[in-house]
This record gives sequence, C-alpha cells and structure tokens, in this order.
Amino acid sequence: MLVDSEPISNRILCEEINSLGLDISYEETRRRFVGLSFKSVVEAIEKDLGHPVPEGWVDAGQARTFEAFKKQLRPVEGIFNLLDVLEKECIPYCVASSGAPSKMQLTLGLTDLLPRFEGKMFSSTMVANGKPAPDLFLFAAQEMAFDPSRTTVIEDSVPGVQAGKAAGMRVLAYAADPFSQRERLAQIGGEIFDDMADVPRLLT
Repeated sequence: MLVDSEPISNRILCEEINSLGLDISYEETRRRFVGLSFKSVVEAIEKDLGHPVPEGWVDAGQARTFEAFKKQLRPVEGIFNLLDVLEKECIPYCVASSGAPSKMQLTLGLTDLLPRFEGKMFSSTMVANGKPAPDLFLFAAQEMAFDPSRTTVIEDSVPGVQAGKAAGMRVLAYAADPFSQRERLAQIGGEIFDDMADVPRLLT
C-alpha cells in the first residue's frame, strides 16, 4: 500500500468493462477486483462475457491506465515518513504486489518511491498463484529471509488480507479509502487502521 492507484485504475477498468457490453458500476468494480492480479481480473471478465476479451483490449486499457498514472498518481499520505521510521529502527521491508514488475517500476518511479524498493520488489507474476493465495507473501518472505510468523503485512484489499493470514502473518488493514470494505477486512483478520503514522505504534 504505497501509491493511491486504485481509484485511477478501477475507474478506467470500469469504463473498459462497460465498453464490452457488461453493466458494472465503479463500486462493484472495486469490490470485485481490488487486490487481484490483472490475469485474474481478465479471467473473471471473460467468464462474465462467456468468451475471450477482444484482441488488443488488455493492452489498450493498460495504456490508458498508465497515462492516467503519469498525470494523477500520488503516494499514499504518510508513506515516506513511515519508511524513514522503519529505516531508522532497522526494520527491513519490501513490497509484494499483485501488479506486474513493469507496473511497479512505473508507479514507484512516478512517486519517487522506487529508490526505496530497489532489489526488494516482488510480483504475483513470480509465483504460481496470486492473492488470495499465500504464495506471493511466502515467496517474498523467503527471498528477504523473513520468518512468516514474525512478519507483518500492510494491505488494503480483501484478497491481500486473506493472503497474508494464509501465509501465517500478521496483517494491518489500511482502510482510509472511503471505498474500503472495513467490516469485511476486520472479519477476515485484518487489524484496521486509517493513518500510516499509526504503523510504528502498531508494530511495537
């Protein structure tokens, strides 16, 4: 949970899905797809359609999204201060995202976060199963030499919280976004918080 990409990407995704003839709202788009890999999103859309998406549809939608990122993307409020605290306290960290490496390079680069994560970025494309399966978090923990039972995940999606819990990790569920599924996140084991400034206190 580093950049505020969900409002941008899901607005465009909603428009692209409706262009296929499916009737879906922005709210439903966020409820169904936030936290999933794009591969899983496309598979779900094709199931709804009953046939594959048209050739070029994926690339066109991603191009629109990346262009919007370049104009609108911002880091999550308080994330730089949090990283400063983690580094000062010698607490190691990494990012494990449902996005492809190219997307992480773009979004972190646009928000000046990329230097903080060089060599410690992990994508769902690196494992067999994306979130809500635990594969990605367990892979990242292995590569970083983290003990899963002593690892804390910060997530903002239902699949992400499910993946973290399945990996045997503690999960802090960031719910500052008005579209966050707060009750569901708490129900599945996420510890709800709304401000990145609270994370150091929660970790101790």
